[in-house]
Amino acid sequence: MSHFFAYLSRMKYIKRWGLMRNTRDENIQEHSLQVAMIAHSLAVIRNRCFNGDTDPQKVLLLAVYHEASEVITGDLATPIKYFNPEIKTAYKAIEAVANQRLFSMLPDELKADYSQVFFPAEEDEDLWQLVKAADKICAYLKCIEELKAGNQEFIKAEKSIIRDLNSLNMPEVKYFMERFVPSFSLTLDELN
Repeated sequence: MSHFFAYLSRMKYIKRWGLMRNTRDENIQEHSLQVAMIAHSLAVIRNRCFNGDTDPQKVLLLAVYHEASEVITGDLATPIKYFNPEIKTAYKAIEAVANQRLFSMLPDELKADYSQVFFPAEEDEDLWQLVKAADKICAYLKCIEELKAGNQEFIKAEKSIIRDLNSLNMPEVKYFMERFVPSFSLTLDELN
């Protein structure tokens, strides 16, 4: 018997933005779906608009599982996770142990297919950059959602995240931000 998918189903219980007052809670399961959709689109945009040669399906796969270790570690808030180099290094080690634990829950005959998700290969670093960019875009979209609902708690986060996104210098991110993000500020009637 494998507990792998039962553990992953608990992603819905891990809340994000734990240090912030939220008008609507967000869990890592729904977050991972949004990151996966956006990461996939960044890969497609790279290929179609900027002559890339990226595998959108592999980017999608990596994004789906990018927060999986948090069913064991919980979600550590970004200001804590990156407070200093020692904490960042220690947290990376904790994530590695959590990933190893999840991976060990898989039946042996499936491990080869999941190893790329839990043990990133050096040659996949470019794909992970798209996932990280999508993760940052999703954080920005959360800020927009909260600010739109009148929650001023997200003002500083929104400014910081947009600076981070602009500093990525990734044309596919710029494309996404210009063409898709403005719609997130609209009402349903305005979208129709």
